[in-house]
Amino acid sequence: MTSLKNCAGAVGILPFVEPDRVLLVGQYRYVVGDFYWEMPTGAAHAGEDLEATAQRELAEEAGYEAGRLVSLGSFHTSKSILHEVAHLYLAEELRPASRPPDPTEFIERRVFPFAEALAMVERGEIKDSMTIVAVLRAARLRER
Repeated sequence: MTSLKNCAGAVGILPFVEPDRVLLVGQYRYVVGDFYWEMPTGAAHAGEDLEATAQRELAEEAGYEAGRLVSLGSFHTSKSILHEVAHLYLAEELRPASRPPDPTEFIERRVFPFAEALAMVERGEIKDSMTIVAVLRAARLRER
């Protein structure tokens, strides 16, 4: 029997800089050898509250803090090779944050119309599962 790897909880934050515009971060992902647009994501530190993790990652990767975080739910990123639960948030009421970026990450930031981010998911251009789930859940939430 193969042992499963347990991972710290992960968070993903879909930041709305305006009601119809989201900020995505671009990174070259060495594992797959390509550049991807995705939302800010990261792992919780031991004992760290998930909303605190979301605020930390949002500040490090996007340069903002959220006045309001809305839960978009949680999901298992892989149920067969590791135990990791991703907790997704929509971030609103953004204000600039002064937290320095993680020195190991080289991130490009770009604001997209939310409709374009949704179209990028539908065309298969966004490959990150956390971002895909968050964009689709945010689209459903906005329909209500």
